[in-house]
Formats: sequence, structure tokens, C-alpha cells
Amino acid sequence: MSKIQLGVMFGSRSCEHEGSIISAVQLMRAADRQLYDVIPIYISKKGEWFTGDALFEISSYTHFDENRKGVVRVNLDITSGSGALTRLEHGKGLLGKDREVIVARLDCVIPVFHGMNGEDGTIQGLLELYGVPYTSAGVLGSATGMDKIAMKLIYRGCGLPVTDMCWFERADWEAGREDILGRVEREIGYPAFVKPANLGSSIGISRAKDRASLAEAIDVAASFDRRILVEKGVEHLKEVNCAAVGYGEDVTVSPCEMPVSWEEFLTFDEKYLRGGKGGKGGKLGPAKAMPAKGAPVKGGGAKGMQSLSRRIPAPIPDETTAEIQRMTREIFRIMDLKGVVRVDYLLDTEANRIYVNEVNTIPGSLAFYLFEAMGIPFRELIDRMVDAAMRARRERDASTFSYGSPILQRAAGNR
Repeated sequence: MSKIQLGVMFGSRSCEHEGSIISAVQLMRAADRQLYDVIPIYISKKGEWFTGDALFEISSYTHFDENRKGVVRVNLDITSGSGALTRLEHGKGLLGKDREVIVARLDCVIPVFHGMNGEDGTIQGLLELYGVPYTSAGVLGSATGMDKIAMKLIYRGCGLPVTDMCWFERADWEAGREDILGRVEREIGYPAFVKPANLGSSIGISRAKDRASLAEAIDVAASFDRRILVEKGVEHLKEVNCAAVGYGEDVTVSPCEMPVSWEEFLTFDEKYLRGGKGGKGGKLGPAKAMPAKGAPVKGGGAKGMQSLSRRIPAPIPDETTAEIQRMTREIFRIMDLKGVVRVDYLLDTEANRIYVNEVNTIPGSLAFYLFEAMGIPFRELIDRMVDAAMRARRERDASTFSYGSPILQRAAGNR
């Protein structure tokens, strides 16, 4: 049996560019080379596409050089269904003509983008048009999963518990700062969390405790995005996450985890840099989740989201775990998700109330550590993601894309 030509796309023009690289390198190292020919596809911060053997090493990105050995600039062939990566070969001599040379043909793509221009439905739409199977959520799930405002409105409309919120645009803030501050104080109060609508990894998020810190927090969020979300702070807060993998009705949910935070909320540094007690990082590799309930799992900064200290399974009542897993399945269905996702929850420990915080349609480190805790190694998780992509493509291809109608003939006859 021939190997699957598996493209791994990552990077792109995003504030979460570096986290995407770490997640992608982790995945490429874990993939079963007896099943897959892994093809790295790196999109630089300038939007240029590259492949090559050098892209398997994390050190290649610290000072990225497109001219180094093992790096080739490529394009994705626009012919529907071809799945071809091509490079431009310059003609020799005065009469030589430039031509596009096929570097690889992709059977399936694993998008490992974090944030805008990759996790938000843009790449997913491109791959849909080109007819290439891909492992992440589709255009709808990716776009609504990226925009926290749209996401929360959908959840609220479906009866899922979310915190009190209000939202506005940068133009509203610039036109009437005092009006916005007054509205937030009336509708939300303090403490409040201010977030850019379209960023992840806690970038641009601030906690406001009074009017002065609220104004500063809105300025920060508005510097990252034109849409701003403000949410009411949860008292006695613990964060709990749950992941899922699959497609359609075939969905497996993970154990719950409780991240260990040193701050009032999980910051970018805690998610990607701190690891344990200020750890300096370590080798990229699989996490080893502790089987004892509530025992902390520590990592290092070079391990991306794997580096965050966490308790797996989360030290919460069994009925709370069951409800979080039920809501995770429901969100997977509502948003028509696919592949691996992670849903983050806020838990008021005194009132025992659960709030849906957000869904990550391409979670950091692909949340593989949560599945390892239930006996699914990263290698098998990748297999499940690829299987979901292939099944989704077959189902889409089975749909009817034409409708017999005389409309064109009638239009031509009316000239």
C-alpha cells in the first residue's frame, strides 16, 4: 500500500505564529512514517509558502532563511483536486522559459495554524475549493470558533451557559470612549475581562477592576482587533478544558484537565513559556499525563501547550466532568466540527456553575496530552484526524452540486 502524502501546514501571518510552529513540529515528529510521507508546508509572516527537509527542525525558524539548504519556495496548484505543490524553475539561457515543477501531491492536509489567517476558515476555504481533504473544522466551524463574539452568541442561542457579555467595535470606542465605559459598567460591572474577538493564546486579554484599568484594557484589545468583547469575571474561578476528536456522530471526548495558573487567568507565557515552576523548556516530545486524579503534569517552554502545568483528570466531581463532556459533544455537533478540538470552560467552584468559555478548533499541541491520558498515543490521534478528513471529503463528494434548470437557456433566448 502506498503511503499517504500528508501535508502539514503551519505558521502564517498571525500573532500566534511561533506557537503554530511548535505544534506542527511536534506533530511531524509523532506521525507514523510507515503510513505517511510527511510534507512540511510553512507559511512565513510575509505570507510566502515553503517546504523542505530543514523545516522539520525547530532551529530552522529562530532566524528563518529562505535561501538555506533544505528550504524550497512553493505554491499550491489552483487546479481543483490536484493537491499539487509546485515550485518555479527558471529557464536556462536567453530562450529558456520558466515553468512550474511539481514538488509533491497532497492526499491530505493537517492545518496546524493558531489564530488569524489559518485557524479562522481562510485556509479551510482554500482547501475546500481545491478539493484537498483536511483535518480541521470546516469553514463555518473555523470562522465562528475564531470570532469570540459570534461564538458566544451562537452558544447563548443554543441554550449553552455563557457569562454576561457585551461587545463593540474599535470605531465605537474611538467615537465615544465615555459612552462605552458607561455601557460596560452598567451591563457587566467589575471585574471584567476584555478580549480581542479574533485572537487566541490569551494575547491581548486583560482583567479590568475599575474604570481606569478598563479603558487601558480596551486600548490593548483594540490594538489587536477591530471587534472587542467584554465579559463578566467569574468568582471562585477554575479553568477546565476538554478535547474531542472525530467527525459526525463518531466522536471521542477526552478526560478533563485543570490548568494550574499563577495568575488571575492563563496568560500566553503560562501556556507556552513557563512550564512547571518557571522551566526553561525542553525537548519536543510526548507528554506523560499523571494517572492519579488531580496530580499535576509539568512540561517545559519548548513544548508549546504541552508545557503548561495541569491536573489530569481534573479534580472536580464526577457529575461535573460528565456535564462538561456532554457539552463538548454538543458543541462539536452544533458547530459541525472535525478532527481535534478543545473546549475551554470556566467553573465557579462555590456555586458549582459551568460556563462555556471558547472552542479551539486547532488547539495548541493538538491537545495530544489529553488523549494520551486515556491511552490514545499521539500517533494514533493523527491517524484518527486523517480518517476524519477522508470521511468528510467522501461525504462532501457524494453531495449533489448541480441542479437542472433552463434558466441559462431562457436568459440566452431573451437577448
